[in-house]
Amino acid sequence: MSLPARRALPPRTRVPAPVPAGDPARTPRVSVIIPSYNYGRFLPSSIGSALAQQGVEVEVVVVDDCSTDDTRQVLTTLRADEPRLVVVHNETNHGPCVAFNDGLAVATGEFVVRLDADDLLTPGALTRATRLFDEFPEVGLVYGHPVHFHGAVPTESRSEVTGWTIWSGEDWIAQRCRLGVNCITTPEAVVRASVYAEVGPWDSRMRYACDMEAWMRVAAVSDVGHVDGADQAWHREHAASVSVTAASGRRTDLIERRTAFDVLFDGPGGKLPRARELHDLARRALATEALESACHAYDRRLTDREPVEWYVEFARETYLAAEQLPHWAGLQRRRAVGARFAPLVPGFAASVVQRRLRNDARYRTWIRHGI
Repeated sequence: MSLPARRALPPRTRVPAPVPAGDPARTPRVSVIIPSYNYGRFLPSSIGSALAQQGVEVEVVVVDDCSTDDTRQVLTTLRADEPRLVVVHNETNHGPCVAFNDGLAVATGEFVVRLDADDLLTPGALTRATRLFDEFPEVGLVYGHPVHFHGAVPTESRSEVTGWTIWSGEDWIAQRCRLGVNCITTPEAVVRASVYAEVGPWDSRMRYACDMEAWMRVAAVSDVGHVDGADQAWHREHAASVSVTAASGRRTDLIERRTAFDVLFDGPGGKLPRARELHDLARRALATEALESACHAYDRRLTDREPVEWYVEFARETYLAAEQLPHWAGLQRRRAVGARFAPLVPGFAASVVQRRLRNDARYRTWIRHGI
């Protein structure tokens, strides 16, 4: 394995503040696509946050994915006095990935945002993103920090840009492969429409991780930009959200992410110079995560609740050399001790602390740098 794990992703370009203000005579057109299924109660806020964006020409495309609540009535009311609102009604439920594609098919913007019906854009988010795009034509994806919230929508957000970070698309993908996880929530991401035209719409082979694959597919043919310092979106956390319900099953989550990498390297990612190496790296990361989950079940006496054997089989199926990974040996030692006594072994107990510290460090890196 010639791609060692690295703590920092080296930027191709770093632009410190103050960043260029852009051409005051230019008004970029942005299509904000909002797939919605039974989220009529959230639509006035999400649509409103998009239409309130200044410095850009906004087109909002709402895809009513065969909702059974009052979505149709809400949209009829909102559309009556708003020519910038385009509505697509699906007669059958297409699911979140295909519903986005339904909106993408009619979008006319130079840039595209996927905004979940329960999320919102922060003031100025689209202007901040399009300015970076204009300065760096080779960038196909721009994102920034999303604020996750419960309950009432926040009324304040950080608007000061402390700089721009530009990464090589292949390097950015390599970092995703090393860690095996997504780093973009979704509403904070903006993509050039021309890049979507090049790499295609979201892939329906996944139900939840299609966004993760889409970001990597865009990065396979373009650079990636990050708006540093500012909050680009508000992401709502609640029990009924797709992100929460999808993530509730670790098995589903692991399978979806494995599929995302497989689809990526079966498509545009397969043309990257290091494609085979990166794909192998991603599968190794996922196998390691599964084995670590199995070890964690022993360390916390959760073997009666966690699907340990499923984790083991997933690791074997995902990475041919799974039995050579360090966590494989660690799992065998835990099995030898047994679930009852594993938490009492000092080395195993220390791994719980190490895991927590590592996850905390990764979270701080994501907060600060978005990776």
